[in-house]
Amino acid sequence: MERHRLIESFNCAIEGILYVLKTQRNMRIHFGASGAIIVLAIALNLSRTDLLFICLAVFFVLFAEMVNTAAELTIDLISDTFHPLARLVKDIGAGAVLIASVNSIVIGYLVFARHLERPVLLGADSLRQAPMHITFLALLAVIVASVILKIALHRGTPMRGGMPSAHSAVAFSAATIVLLLAPSSFLVIMLAYLLALMVVQGRVAAGFHTFPEVALGALLGSAITLLLYQLYRSVA
Repeated sequence: MERHRLIESFNCAIEGILYVLKTQRNMRIHFGASGAIIVLAIALNLSRTDLLFICLAVFFVLFAEMVNTAAELTIDLISDTFHPLARLVKDIGAGAVLIASVNSIVIGYLVFARHLERPVLLGADSLRQAPMHITFLALLAVIVASVILKIALHRGTPMRGGMPSAHSAVAFSAATIVLLLAPSSFLVIMLAYLLALMVVQGRVAAGFHTFPEVALGALLGSAITLLLYQLYRSVA
């Protein structure tokens, strides 16, 4: 009997995690980013201490997001009408997730910076000499690829709605260009990606795109830009 209760407890816990993943967009974003970060940490062969810090930061963000979701569901269960205190509880929960996310960004920067600084700077030396038309061609290629995909998938119009989001693709292409040309300026890079994320959030909030559409756009813009600059670097 005790064994069945233990198994049932694990089942309930897993169902809770799956529920949050299925219903909460932010949880899916955090979960995907966490997986990518852990894969990168393993690929860089980080020390056990560094890997420990990365795992703590990652799981702390996921934990905070789940607690925030539980608090929101509890408030909705208790009261179905607006109340200032209910809103305050939800705001506090969202603030806790924000603090956890900022903490993970700081830890990630401190851990990864010393491992990535040298190869990134070496590659940027040649990229800084790239003519301006490489940047123009990268942005143009991103726009053309986005439009072609929309036509092929029959989703949306060339510059509004559909799969993928052209606005997100261009925004992340521009942020990636900043990353390649100014790798030593952490503040500039963070501002560039913050602006790109604001574009993405705005497209979703306005109802023009869904999360998968902006996510594919961001991935497409970053990938094409990196590919073109890498090709230039190989032939330069």
